[in-house]
Amino acid sequence: MSKVKIFSSSGSLYLAEKIANEYGKPLGAMVIQKFSDGEIVPFFKESVRGCDVFLIGSMFGEADNIVELLLMIDAAKRASAKYVTVVVPYYGYARQDRKDRPRIAIAAKLMANLLTAAGTDRLMTCDLHAGQIQGFFDIPVDHLYGSYIFIPYIQKLDTGNLLFASPDVGGTKRVRAYASHFGAEMVICDKYRNRPNEIGDMRIIGTVKDKDVILIDDIIDTGGTLSKAADIIMKEGANSVRAICTHPILSGKAYDNIENSALEKLVVTDTIPLKRKSDKIEVISVAQMFATCIRKTHKHESINSLFIQI
Repeated sequence: MSKVKIFSSSGSLYLAEKIANEYGKPLGAMVIQKFSDGEIVPFFKESVRGCDVFLIGSMFGEADNIVELLLMIDAAKRASAKYVTVVVPYYGYARQDRKDRPRIAIAAKLMANLLTAAGTDRLMTCDLHAGQIQGFFDIPVDHLYGSYIFIPYIQKLDTGNLLFASPDVGGTKRVRAYASHFGAEMVICDKYRNRPNEIGDMRIIGTVKDKDVILIDDIIDTGGTLSKAADIIMKEGANSVRAICTHPILSGKAYDNIENSALEKLVVTDTIPLKRKSDKIEVISVAQMFATCIRKTHKHESINSLFIQI
């Protein structure tokens, strides 16, 4: 069987080290250099010929993260790697998955095209903003779910009044799955936006009185939606309100929004690094989940055990 070699982009080194540690193998040696004008030059300091190469890199923040990952893929293919699996804990540009107005790009599809054209043989990711993005690829996609680590966390909460809430209509399917798994009820926060990242109005569809509410979402960006939803939920008579979000983008005034909101706790994963610590934010790592998926993929084993059916 071919050797496994794991490498990381510079932006995801914090997570890749944890994944490699869980896998039981050190990260491969590579260097990311830059010309004085910012041009990126990645190269491997060890042979990858005939190896199963796993490249870890979340697509967050500046475009350099994506360009660096694409160049790493190309370098691995040109160095005669046997199989290149790209591990993208956070798949960026996923919110642009359709033409919802004239003269706009479908960026999620373009990212898929770029990753494939660079030489990716397989993609491994977590909680895509829209599940159908898997169909943008003509290569195998392992779409893991944050529920694998969030459900055990929720099970530890000692409450008999659990209720799940969706911060918008689009997340109804995800929240219904959690509610069904726990035999609990759910509510929906109906909102409309004046413009991106700006909420016009919101109302709760359902009853939250005397309930311990958990808001579920895949992405938290500015935190405006979750903060407003939490405040309204508490005004409607809930006992407590928490939020669970897989990808903590946390841009703009997100930290202020969260810390000044009625949220008791925001639980996120480390697919994106936090910009700063907050007493209200708790991080659960996806490292063990991805390490297990890498091991099973290399051994050509089923990854069905990584899915908690919800």
